[in-house]
Amino acid sequence: MDIVFQWLLVTVAVAAGWFVGRYGRSSATSGTVISDEASVRDRLQFLFTNYSDQAVENFVQSLAVTKDTVSLHLSIGAHFRLKGESDRAILIHQNLLARPELPPRFSPQVTFELALDYLAAGLLDRAEALFNQLLGDRDYGRKAASQLIELYQQEREWDKAIRVASTLRSGSDDANLDTQLAYLTCEKADEALRQDDRWGAQKLAREALERDRNCVRATFILASLQRRQGSYRDAVTTLLKVFDQNPEFGPEAVDRLMRLEREHGDISRLVRKLRKLYQTWPSTSLLLALVESVERASGRPAAIELLRAELEIRPSVRGLLRLVEMAGYEKGMTTDEGRLVSRIGHLLLVNRPVYRCVSCGFGGQQLHWHCPSCKQWETVRPIQGVEAE
Repeated sequence: MDIVFQWLLVTVAVAAGWFVGRYGRSSATSGTVISDEASVRDRLQFLFTNYSDQAVENFVQSLAVTKDTVSLHLSIGAHFRLKGESDRAILIHQNLLARPELPPRFSPQVTFELALDYLAAGLLDRAEALFNQLLGDRDYGRKAASQLIELYQQEREWDKAIRVASTLRSGSDDANLDTQLAYLTCEKADEALRQDDRWGAQKLAREALERDRNCVRATFILASLQRRQGSYRDAVTTLLKVFDQNPEFGPEAVDRLMRLEREHGDISRLVRKLRKLYQTWPSTSLLLALVESVERASGRPAAIELLRAELEIRPSVRGLLRLVEMAGYEKGMTTDEGRLVSRIGHLLLVNRPVYRCVSCGFGGQQLHWHCPSCKQWETVRPIQGVEAE
């Protein structure tokens, strides 16, 4: 009998505990609002790692909107956006803007975050509208303008991008904006070229150089126009300016220069120009162009001697491969060893990036005037080194 009575007491105690815990807790917390940032900071990492839809919704709804907790709301929204869940980020930021207790000074910041959500979700028209709304804001105006320019670049709306960038430049001493404006103008010049509007393309290229006198792309556009018009000497003179603007783009200028000189140039004059350029700005492309010109002007032995001497000073894989080919043909033999060296050398180079962004490290085999990774202009350049330039 005592044993039965003890078990009955245990059962009643468990039931009472469950009842108090079940109903007492829900009634106590039903009206609770979390307002202390310190009390929730430790819960965030667990929430982000092990959240469920309902858990996050309950947390956001219970978190008061004050100057101390707005940053937590924004952190949660940014977390979802970075995880690719833009729809949830949008709901959080929309909910935050709709809360009447949101301090007014935070409204531009929340609006900016919501615009980023729309951008990430591909809702470009909504993002554009919010960024335009923020253009006059003291704290977020410049950020919104930068995002708008990037959006217009993505949509290839060059006139809109130029308009916003010009407004941004008028209130800033940032020289990078001149480069950006010059390259946006070059995009319009390229479009004019594709439509065979040579006069319009020339006008835009010169306008780009007025914005940034070191704009290499505008120089290439002018040289291309001069070549189309049959002004070959003017085109050569224009291409040579690239070495003063930015010698890192010298290899690109050399390729164009060699095409012109092969078709319409004077070999002896070309050799003199290339020697002078190589002495000032040595590169593999310049060396190989000089070797080709010397071979045409003075014969293969002289070219081989020049190439061998320069490789002793400034070795490069491309130069070595050219030397192996030239020496083999000159001696009237193409040995198995020579062919093997040539094949291995070409395999080493075939998948190597030729260009690299000096800002973010993006690499590839094609020249991009606008880096696909960091979205900056004229930062992708020919790689320097033994296996490149």
